[in-house]
Amino acid sequence: MSTLAPTLEKYFTSHLAHSLDASSHTIAAYRDTWRLLLSWLLATGNHRPETIDLRILDSATISAFLGYLEQERGNGVRTRNARLAALHSFFTYAALHHPEHADTLGRVLAIPVKRHSRTDISYLTHEEITALLGAVDCSTRTGRRDRLLILIAISTGMRVSELTALTWADIHLGAGAHLVCHGKGRKDRATPLSREDVAALTNWKTERSPVAEDVVFPTRDGTRMSTDAVAQRLTIHVTTATTLAPTLKTKTITPHVLRHTAAMRLLHAGVDTTVIALWLGHESPETTQIYLHADLAMKEKALERVRPTGVLPGRYAPADSLVAFLEAL
Repeated sequence: MSTLAPTLEKYFTSHLAHSLDASSHTIAAYRDTWRLLLSWLLATGNHRPETIDLRILDSATISAFLGYLEQERGNGVRTRNARLAALHSFFTYAALHHPEHADTLGRVLAIPVKRHSRTDISYLTHEEITALLGAVDCSTRTGRRDRLLILIAISTGMRVSELTALTWADIHLGAGAHLVCHGKGRKDRATPLSREDVAALTNWKTERSPVAEDVVFPTRDGTRMSTDAVAQRLTIHVTTATTLAPTLKTKTITPHVLRHTAAMRLLHAGVDTTVIALWLGHESPETTQIYLHADLAMKEKALERVRPTGVLPGRYAPADSLVAFLEAL
């Protein structure tokens, strides 16, 4: 067996799962990266996975693999960088356990991430939110569930995976109503609920009569919804809502857009970006700065406060006392 196989097994079973306590999403993403790499090595160099040595995985090989992802698989820069991050994590671990390959591993770790242009943030306006919530057919239990899910997503800014994992044990509808969100990186955060949220959740709870372990947004058989199912249901309601808000036709609405919408509503309400970062569960407040860049209305207000160029400093003074009297009325 090569040096790669046992090191990779220990990395996933011991280091990633236990020492780092990585989430199942992270483990799955890193696993898929290695599946792609090993399949590519087998197809291009006839390297069987169990015979690959660490010295084969030099910077030239990894760079060629990254090029394959972009050029042949059509992956974007973000995906390429995510795959590289997975490889960097393993090579950092391998460097500690195989110092004899330090030079090779170090060159791979030196491969930089690619810079990419920032895409515009898409979010819903107040009119579009009203149209979307009004487009849901609440005569059915599925419709009532969908409307509540959309409402809570827009109010709390929860990620779709956090919404589908939400249980009634996480909901507190008494004084100081809030929900506890089990977020990315195994970090919990409490998010307050509005009166509208509390009323909607109370009605839904009365209708369902759930136990604490039940998910808040179940499928017909009571199990947890998949993220794909949430996206599919949202698309259906957005299509219906376009008759009420034609501007929705120009936007691609995904569950993550609802999260952006929550952030922009807080920003427009004058909430500081550091508070928004805590609200959304961002690792760093710098992540929240993207909403400032996306808010054209805020930039226009700032521009209105700026004195036009070429205007001499000073205060306006009326021509005579009569004009001053009239302007003071």
